Amino acid sequence: MQRRGLLIILSSPSGAGKSTLARRLMDWDPSLSFSVSATTRAPRAGEVDGEHYHFKSRADFEALVDAGGMLEHAEVFGNYYGSPKAPVAAAMAAGRDTLFDIDWQGGQQVRNSSLGKDVVSIFVLPPSIAALEQRLRGRAQDSEAVIAARMAKSRDEISHWAEYDYVLVNDDLDTTAEALITVIRAERLRRDRLPGLNDIVRGLNNEFTAHQTATHQTATQQTGARQTGEQA
Repeated sequence: MQRRGLLIILSSPSGAGKSTLARRLMDWDPSLSFSVSATTRAPRAGEVDGEHYHFKSRADFEALVDAGGMLEHAEVFGNYYGSPKAPVAAAMAAGRDTLFDIDWQGGQQVRNSSLGKDVVSIFVLPPSIAALEQRLRGRAQDSEAVIAARMAKSRDEISHWAEYDYVLVNDDLDTTAEALITVIRAERLRRDRLPGLNDIVRGLNNEFTAHQTATHQTATQQTGARQTGEQA
């Protein structure tokens, strides 16, 4: 049955497992589109325009914002980052879901956008602060200063948990991934996201009317036949 696509917002403090859960979700349903952000920063080695980011000049990015072409955007360390609206709207119209890996600020902007009625927002919490720090250290990617900065930022990010539709505590990756998939399955079946239901119900009502008409005609014919027989 035809449906409108979802805008799936997945947020969490760094180290809570959001990126891994996003990959699990896309492995479960390869038709999911991942929102490719636009940025004004220069491409890094190996990055491909349109695949990793949409690389834009500052003037082009600002023009897109002014034209209402960004669902959300922010300036980070002197560069703009944002989510272009056009590819998301096209995916929605085709019944495909788009996954956003953004923070609470970006999530607020998307929810307040013209496409906000089809947002499903999920916040991922760590089971404990100790587990969060352990996961950050387990990456072996960041310096002590970066880990400390991420931990300090995590408290602010976690404070926005109540703004989300669903909150998952990632104490077991497989269980959390299963819960995430369950959320998406249920949201896809919401009545207000299935415009084809109106046609189905209209068809059922037409069948009821046709059946009642046929039944009435049959009863009328049988009554007439009986009356004719009695007169004979």
